[in-house]
Amino acid sequence: MAKILIIDDEKSIRKTLREILEYEKYSVDEAADGIEGLALLQKEKYDAVLCDIKMPKMDGIELLDKIIALNNETPVVMISGHGTIETAVEAVKKGAFDFIAKPLDLNRLLVTVRNAMDKSTLVTETKVLKKKVSKTFDMIGESKAMMEIKAMIEKVAPTEARVLITGENGSGKELVARWIHAKSNRSAAPLIEVNCAAIPSELIESELFGHEKGAFTSAISQRKGKFEQAEGGTLFLDEIGDMSLSAQAKVLRALQENKITRVGGEKELKVNVRIVAATNKDIKKEIEKGNFREDLYHRLSVILIRVPSLNDRKDDIPLLVTHFVKLICDDYGMPLKIFSKEAIKELQKLNWTGNIREFRNVIERLIILCGKTITDNDVATYAKPANE
Repeated sequence: MAKILIIDDEKSIRKTLREILEYEKYSVDEAADGIEGLALLQKEKYDAVLCDIKMPKMDGIELLDKIIALNNETPVVMISGHGTIETAVEAVKKGAFDFIAKPLDLNRLLVTVRNAMDKSTLVTETKVLKKKVSKTFDMIGESKAMMEIKAMIEKVAPTEARVLITGENGSGKELVARWIHAKSNRSAAPLIEVNCAAIPSELIESELFGHEKGAFTSAISQRKGKFEQAEGGTLFLDEIGDMSLSAQAKVLRALQENKITRVGGEKELKVNVRIVAATNKDIKKEIEKGNFREDLYHRLSVILIRVPSLNDRKDDIPLLVTHFVKLICDDYGMPLKIFSKEAIKELQKLNWTGNIREFRNVIERLIILCGKTITDNDVATYAKPANE
């Protein structure tokens, strides 16, 4: 049940608001002045606050300042019988969700409260999602190889240098790209990802550079490409070794001139993006075969970061187990499971050809299929699919 705090020095107003809100199935607390209201806010979690402006001891505007100072994100709706446009503007500028003048319009009040609830729910959901995302993209590991990558990211991220990330499938190349962006001066702008291997060669140019209406049969409207979408931020070109030669030529030009032209268009558009690329291929061998442009390789590889395979950093497996157990058990809403020391040793003996991606899947499988404590026998039984 959503909880609302009413702060007003007039008992009759508090009583009326309580009756209305409780009829609408809200839980309600009351405070007779700003000091009492602030004390409640420091102890309780509320979904919304209805606060009068003119009160003894501490008025509503002063209380609003203190709520903001507490980093309390509860939506505050200011109420006043002496309402003026200037007062309303001041309250909203200071961070109030809305302003309602007395005498109160019942419908307006209820709509405002519902909207405040929606905001409160969105704030909570955003926090949960951000927490999940940050956990999902944590860089787990204290092995020498991982510490070197973390140190490299700290040095490289704040610069504008282009980065080429290499490594096997599932080793965590995308994770490195995300951390480079997150620690860069462009972190407030978008990180746009393009999987070059997943897009047909005939569509890759439209995907990257956009197209004008009528450029080809299905181009029914103008469309911005990934370069434009990443303006001011980072463009992550994953599996760049699979990009067609014609697209490579256009990417090279974009990097040289910081300009693009949409497919079917003639106008040059300036772009301001940082390029981070990744591949699981040996680009130098691809150059020898004629599959990749050497000049593009040199443009992309100002900084080279090689992500080690899981087989090359098995000392990190205990930390990865702890990380994924917490993540997966939280997702499933189940109590944390425990891996015995023998189970972890058994995991360290395995050949992880699928790297971190395969490892996470195995931990999830063991959590689902096994008891509270996961043993070496469980690992031997379930770590690999039956047909292997």
